Amino acid sequence: MFDLDNWQEVWATLRSNRLRTFLTALGVFWGILMLIAMLAFASGMQQGTRRQMKGLATNVMWMWGNTTTIGYDGLPVGRQVKFDIADIENLRRVAGMEWLAPRLRLGGWGSAFTVGYDGKTGAYTVYADYPDFRHILSFEYQAGRFINERDIAESRKVAVIGQAVRDELMPPGTNPIGQFIKISGVYFEVVGVTKTLRSGQQGDQDAHTVFVPFTTLKTAFHMGDRVGFFAMTAKPGTDGEEFERQVRATVAKRHRVSPSDQLAIGSFNAFVFFGKLEMFFTVLSIVGWVVGGATLLAGVVGVSNIMLITVKERTKEIGVRKALGATPSSIVAMVMKESVVLTALAGLIGVAAGTGLIAITSAVLENIPESPMGPPILSLTTVLTAVGVLVAAGGIAGIMPAAHAASIKPIEALRTE
Repeated sequence: MFDLDNWQEVWATLRSNRLRTFLTALGVFWGILMLIAMLAFASGMQQGTRRQMKGLATNVMWMWGNTTTIGYDGLPVGRQVKFDIADIENLRRVAGMEWLAPRLRLGGWGSAFTVGYDGKTGAYTVYADYPDFRHILSFEYQAGRFINERDIAESRKVAVIGQAVRDELMPPGTNPIGQFIKISGVYFEVVGVTKTLRSGQQGDQDAHTVFVPFTTLKTAFHMGDRVGFFAMTAKPGTDGEEFERQVRATVAKRHRVSPSDQLAIGSFNAFVFFGKLEMFFTVLSIVGWVVGGATLLAGVVGVSNIMLITVKERTKEIGVRKALGATPSSIVAMVMKESVVLTALAGLIGVAAGTGLIAITSAVLENIPESPMGPPILSLTTVLTAVGVLVAAGGIAGIMPAAHAASIKPIEALRTE
């Protein structure tokens, strides 16, 4: 292993046909580069998705009312399902329910309301919430707090505003806590400023949102007992699909909706969504290994073929070595060493190129927080695995040529022209 003459001989052999060596090494280089790039960019997609969903509970379920499509219990088709306060206690009794957050959007879905401060106004989303919503969507706070139970009990006119609301309405340096904003003519005292953990469109929406106590919005704007929609989480270990079935059945029974009318009540189950998402990224990682591995395998086959040609060209040399006393194991070691050196050298250059490509891409994507692609990650495990694959690939590439070289008989080799 540490014999300088052996390494000089390997280097001389590789240099003897530079074009052939280069093209063979190119196949291995491209294979390992593809393997590393695909694994890193798959992790980047995963990180980007998690960044956009950061702060949102993974065991959350959303539910809203739609229009019935099936007549039931003497009621006609086309009836609007409207949730109300009585649904809250019914849903809290569902097995597995952890946190329940009734929500109401001022003006209805898709509406923005005028919010003003000291002569400046803007259109923002206004939500009425319970304190439990902080377990559905987590925030950091630039100042103050979120809605609490006392705000609900006393129907306080307080508001928690997103960071963009503060930045756009209030002069720089203004302490927002204790200031009063006006929502459609009604004054609310600011008690908190949220900083969203999400990115992209969801993060922008969070930053432009005003949160007020649920009971306050009802009384201040005469919303009655209506609930716009529900956000809820289930206890750890709860089956997501069964939980959704029970929740929908509970609401359908109270609002006299046919059990077979799947369109009357809308829902989004993040249990299933996040499960499928994790499965997708697992499959994507496997595909990366398969495609990158197949590309690398093609390069390894090329190395093996070239080594066979090299052995054939050096048949007389191998015969002379054997005639002078070289053992079959030394011949095998010689060929295997050349194969491993060629494969490892090309592969390590591929690893370096892949690392550089990922570093450049990461630097670019870190400055684009709205991008759905997060910075690609090249873990130490991936690098070590790639190096292990290189060594194994070099050994595999040299097996057949080495076996052929070891089987050469000195007398027949010396007769070869």
